[in-house]
Amino acid sequence: MTIDGHDMSAFLEAFEAAKSADSGKPQMIVAKTEIGRGIPEVAGTAKAHGESGHKYAAESRRNLGLPDELFYVSEEVKAYFTEHKAGLLEQYGEWQKTYAAWKNANPELSALLEGALNGHALNGAELLAKIPEFPTDKNVATRVAGGDVLNALAEALPLLISGSADLHGSTKNYINSSDDFTRDNPSGRNIRFGIREHAMGAIVNGFGYHGLIRASGATFLVFSDYMRPSLRLAAMARLPIFHIFTHDSVGVGEDGPTHQPVETVSALRCIPNLDVVRPADPEETAGAYAAALERTDGPTALVLTRQNLPALNEITVEDRRNGVLKGGYIAKKEVGELQAVIIATGSEMQHAMAAASELGEGIRVVSMPCWERFDRQPDEYRESVLPSTCSRRVAIEAGITGMWSRYVGLNGKVVGIDRFGLSAPGDQVMQELGIHAQNVVKTVRSLL
Repeated sequence: MTIDGHDMSAFLEAFEAAKSADSGKPQMIVAKTEIGRGIPEVAGTAKAHGESGHKYAAESRRNLGLPDELFYVSEEVKAYFTEHKAGLLEQYGEWQKTYAAWKNANPELSALLEGALNGHALNGAELLAKIPEFPTDKNVATRVAGGDVLNALAEALPLLISGSADLHGSTKNYINSSDDFTRDNPSGRNIRFGIREHAMGAIVNGFGYHGLIRASGATFLVFSDYMRPSLRLAAMARLPIFHIFTHDSVGVGEDGPTHQPVETVSALRCIPNLDVVRPADPEETAGAYAAALERTDGPTALVLTRQNLPALNEITVEDRRNGVLKGGYIAKKEVGELQAVIIATGSEMQHAMAAASELGEGIRVVSMPCWERFDRQPDEYRESVLPSTCSRRVAIEAGITGMWSRYVGLNGKVVGIDRFGLSAPGDQVMQELGIHAQNVVKTVRSLL
């Protein structure tokens, strides 16, 4: 329907027609308007879009028949809303009676509803208790582990839903105990967003604004660029949502440079109030999901691998899981005098641990899956993990190196990738670009 956007009667008529349409198709109302109407000097021109029209404000108010009072509300409008408020209060009183009756008849559902209305206050330790431990003798991609974690949590959290941008087979975040959300099945907990990441981000934000559902979306990490506006808005609005970004590095392999993110993790870390979590193995992945659901004052990005990773069995399960909740933790403590600190995230933790074993007893390894959570810890904790007395620090991450200066300082070094990737099997790409234990050993020795 096409209408004159300045004709309120025409708009209301079109709006009611759209609401009552039963074609099963979306309805579009095209309201033709003139920008800057009422200000002859700028009407219909680009000048009305900026500040040029401000100096004509008083004149335009007179042209529109408005009084000099800036925030004018007519007596007729005041009377209408006074009466309208009384009617709404009466309706609300009736609704409260209905709700009280429903609450008494459905105590479990009402507790679930009111818990959601109060902000889904979830405790990380309690969430972790709902996630079974992973086998210690199996290499698992963190995207696969993430699917197992999501399904375990979905059993315990009936208001948790998820969806993918046409990539469920790759992002591994399908809730198996449910089916697809559709018009005919609104209880489905899996949303098929289609190949439309920007829309997915906006829809998940909508769930966050509404507040009752804990929602997440999923796609490849490199496609998070399509979602940057919605991620920024989620961070600004402090929405308690999360996204699952898989295929997190050049380890993607044969898909080549277009699908191998090198700058993307750092780009996400640049967004204020967005937690970016890159876990190193299945147990850290459990901690990552608990961290995302525990958080109620902003969004979280979970950054997961396509390739299989070894379980870091030399670190206790408790340390790995709870360490993620704190953002960073000591994965391997030095014996005797501290000589150097190796810091790593995600798939590079295995190389940090291997390098430390070769370098000897004076090397500490710190796992830093989430910078933002670590930076929110008390000064005492951060100092205990990264002592200021030790300036010999090396970070390793399969991505650009610039932002790591905040942790390695002026005297430290970073093993990373300041270029685009290449098309080859993932392990060969990592080896070719220097993301391996021997390069970490060489870099640390250069500081000693």
